[in-house]
Amino acid sequence: MNTKTKILLIVAMIFLGLVTATIINVAINFRDYAYNNAIEKSKMTAEIVRDGLTAHMVNGIMDKREFFLRNIANAKDVEALWIVRSESVVAQYGKGFKNESVRDLIDKSVLKEGKMVREIMENADKAILRVSIPYIASAYGSPNCLQCHAVQEGDVLGAISMEFNIDDIRQAGTLTIAKIFGINLIFLIIAVFITNHYFKPYMHLFLNLQQGIKKAHLGDFTHRFTTEIKGEESSVAEEMNSLFEKMQDAFGHIKEELSTFISRNNISCDDPLYEARNIIHELSNIYKFKKTIELDKDKYAIYERIYSLLENKFDLKHFALYEVNHARKERKLLYITHGESFCSHKADTDALECRAYRTSTDIISTDFPELCSACTQNGETEYACVPFNINNDYSFVLSISSKRAEELGDISSKLHSIENYLEAAKPVIESKILMDVLRESSLRDGLTGLYNRRFLEEYIEHEQAHIKRDGTAYDIMMIDIDFFKLINDTYGHDAGDIVIETLSGILTSSIRESDMAIRYGGEEFLILLRHSTHDATMKIASNIHDSFKEHKFTFGNENVEKTLSIGIAKLPDDNDSIWKVIKYADIALYAAKNTGRDKIVEFTSDMFDGY
Repeated sequence: MNTKTKILLIVAMIFLGLVTATIINVAINFRDYAYNNAIEKSKMTAEIVRDGLTAHMVNGIMDKREFFLRNIANAKDVEALWIVRSESVVAQYGKGFKNESVRDLIDKSVLKEGKMVREIMENADKAILRVSIPYIASAYGSPNCLQCHAVQEGDVLGAISMEFNIDDIRQAGTLTIAKIFGINLIFLIIAVFITNHYFKPYMHLFLNLQQGIKKAHLGDFTHRFTTEIKGEESSVAEEMNSLFEKMQDAFGHIKEELSTFISRNNISCDDPLYEARNIIHELSNIYKFKKTIELDKDKYAIYERIYSLLENKFDLKHFALYEVNHARKERKLLYITHGESFCSHKADTDALECRAYRTSTDIISTDFPELCSACTQNGETEYACVPFNINNDYSFVLSISSKRAEELGDISSKLHSIENYLEAAKPVIESKILMDVLRESSLRDGLTGLYNRRFLEEYIEHEQAHIKRDGTAYDIMMIDIDFFKLINDTYGHDAGDIVIETLSGILTSSIRESDMAIRYGGEEFLILLRHSTHDATMKIASNIHDSFKEHKFTFGNENVEKTLSIGIAKLPDDNDSIWKVIKYADIALYAAKNTGRDKIVEFTSDMFDGY
């Protein structure tokens, strides 16, 4: 289907839509008119009947009312009319004539609820409106119902039910709708004809534009536009011709400008539109990468995406990513595809040994022989190290190696694009680092400044993978203050806080920087000793135990001494799950408590029997 046919079809559909809406609106209005007219007529009839029956009652001729009701029922459009009496009226005056009894559920409902009921019964041949209106007793106004009826205010005396024929109005509406449809159909034909005549030259111009755009899509801007339209509209073709003359040159400049943002590797071609599209596509990927990492949980999740990006998008076979702490001048290996760190151990402990970090420049081994003395190369012949600053506290160093200089040349051509991704990640990583600092405060115990149990759970969740991969060993101590509750009960909670703070100070001063002290809960503390020997662990436990025991606490006029019970378990000697080893340390602590307190107990498997 061509564009011209589509436009004519759209115009026809719009007019048909208008015709349909008009017909529906007229039909609804006619129906509502007939319905409302019959309702008003029924209300008027109900009032006439009420007043007529009241007059018959006042004049003592109620036995003559049948003639009156029959005349009312014979009115135009009234198909049927009858009245019904309520039980109270039946009890007072009797059931009345045959035409004055309840006929259906609607009559019963009106007598019971005292509310008017309307119902339309409609088929292809006839439309009937059924209306049942209650008569409500009232002593106010005229007539005063309570003078003649033994009822109360608001009681239902009876009801009048009527059926009205509204078929004439429906037929008149159908005829009117047919006329409206015919008139609209004529206008539709005229509109399609005028549209076709008026749009024909525009369609010619449109098809001409379409041909030119197809050629431009392939990088061909030689097409020239023609049109039979006179006046201002003809300037469209002239302006398009002028635009196409400038297009080739313009896109050439755009391509050059866009290429300053990303690497031009594998995107250069003869079609400027295609090349510009590739460059914009790369920028779009960088933007989507940034939007994705903004929603990542923490900086480590972002690092994982960077690893995946380097392996899958840039096809790097052997690389390592380091995080450098500026304050401590230390490098931390975040990830390596395989093998050990690219650089000497000295470069990890002293980041200034890393030439890329120290000089803040890209280091490529092909530039000069043995360019970086710290790079061990791990059997690889060539390497490239790229520093990237995150903020005043942290930076990255990306190290890439290959066996051939030609392969390193291909890698070097990707470095600019890699840096674009890292640049996009920079503000996000910086914000995650700031969030980590804020979160750190929530992971420490407010009284002692030690890490709390929440930190331990998060630390273990993150550390478990490293433990299995690297074979990390931990000696774990569970420490509890003996009879601590007596301090709080006897001297108050402030005294208990002093004891807790004193113990936390002893723990901090007794362990190494690589170890970790945690307030596990209440008066319980946990020590994680990383890669500790048995003798070193026992020495630290003894120092903690003895230092605390020798400390004298003064509360009021009393000097108080407190002791510790300590349980010890080892990872992986006792179990390869750190949570189970913590549990074993707790079992050893339990054994120390049960065997007299004030002692250090190492976990053994037979302790399960008494736990």
